[in-house]
Parts: sequence; structure tokens; C-alpha cells
Amino acid sequence: MDIVKRASHQFEAVVNQVAVPVKPFLSHVGRFLLVVTFLEDALRIYMQWGDQLRYMQIYRRFPASLASLFLFYNVAAMLVGSGMAVTRTRTSIACCLLASVVVLQSFGYGLVSNVSFMARNVSLIGGILLLAVEGKAKQVVFAGLPMLPQVERGTYISLLGRVLLICLFGSLVWGGDGRSRGPLQFVFLTLSLLSSIMVAVGFKARYSALFLVAILSLFNVFVHQWWNLHPESAERDFLRYDFFQTLSIIGGFLLLVDAGPGELSIDEKKKVF
Repeated sequence: MDIVKRASHQFEAVVNQVAVPVKPFLSHVGRFLLVVTFLEDALRIYMQWGDQLRYMQIYRRFPASLASLFLFYNVAAMLVGSGMAVTRTRTSIACCLLASVVVLQSFGYGLVSNVSFMARNVSLIGGILLLAVEGKAKQVVFAGLPMLPQVERGTYISLLGRVLLICLFGSLVWGGDGRSRGPLQFVFLTLSLLSSIMVAVGFKARYSALFLVAILSLFNVFVHQWWNLHPESAERDFLRYDFFQTLSIIGGFLLLVDAGPGELSIDEKKKVF
């Protein structure tokens, strides 16, 4: 156990030293990555407006006017919400707009029963919640003054955001296509599950989130290779959507790394005691 503790402290020291130059940019990168899937989706709907309209009318049975209104709202809300989120303008409103798009698309496209899709959407909602409380998480604490006993509403939102953010990893661990997993994949899935639990309870949350960022980045590059498919391939659109959505979830984890897990976490309790 002592060896593990020493190794953990050494790892944290190295990470802290490496992270110093990039720390000021983490929030900006996290915000941009979080909204990149909305920007890509808005562009995709605009470029495929006719196909999207036909799909909503023929397969989803939307009246023509309602289909147009649905698509217009999605594009407008994604562009406006993304712009406001990146520029830190009315962040709460931006988060409401982005979250409304996630919910509307889940029902509008009839994908509520798709477990993998919903796990990604739930994780994305978690990232949006962390964005909503990001500015409030960095509050000034004056030396010598007692801490307030009540826990602010933002800390509960931060806790909910952490829990929702890791839902994607639950889908990866328990999902699959039925094929047997190799030893290396089993190790990565196990480490991902353990790191997800540590993020949820707020124990070594920043380092666990960094590890999950690395895992997701590798997974995204090697699994969602949409650029290798023919431009006319239907699978290309699905893989591209998954690729950018995973980037947004990575953005949520980077916001967690930057702002920390909040007061309702083991990391914060250890500081008090």
C-alpha cells in the first residue's frame, strides 16, 4: 500500500508540473470542445436541410411546418447557445438552450430507446451542467473567515454533472456487440470503470478525469474514423456525429479538471479535515 501511495504522489507531482503551462487554457479548451458537437450538428443540418426535412416528414411523421420549425429551432439554439457558452455570455441561458437541443433531438429523432445514444446524451448533459456551475465553482475564500455551513445549489448541480458525465463509460463497460474482449481491452475497461467511480464520488477527481480524457481521446481516434469512409456513406455521418459528440464529452471532463469536483466530494472533505 505504501508503494502505491508513493507512486500516486509521484504521478500527481508530475501531472501538476506538466499542467502548469496549460492550466490557464483548460477552461477555454473545455468550453470549445463541449460545444463543438453542436456546431458540427448545426452545420450538418443546414447542409442537409432537404434530406432532414424529408426524413422528419416521411419517417417521423412530422407535418411540414412542424418539421421546419423543429430543424430551425435546433440550428438556432445550437449556434446561439454555443456562441454564448464560448464567450461566457449568459452561461445559464446558453446551457438551457444546449440542453433543450439534446432533449428535443432524443425524442424528435426517436432515439430514446437507443441505449448507446442516450448514454452519450446523458454524459453530454452532465458536461453542460458542469459548464453551468464552472464560474461559480471558483469562488474566493478569505483567510481567517469561517466557511459557510450550508452547501450552495451549485454544488449539487456539480455532483449531478459528475455522475451524468460518466454514463458514457458505463455504456462502454457493460455494452458491446457480444464479442469476447481481449485482456488489454478488459484492463482498460476496468481502469475506466474505477476512474469513473472516483470521478462520481470526487476522490482524486481531477487526475481520474485526466485519465478518462486520455482513454476517450484514444477511443475516439481509433474507433470513430469517419474520415476513412466514402463521403456518400451513411455510416460516415453516424461516425462523425459520434466523434464530435465524444469530443464534447471530453470537453466536459476538462471543465471538471479545471474547476474541480466541488464541495460535495471526498477531495473537498479531506481539505476540511
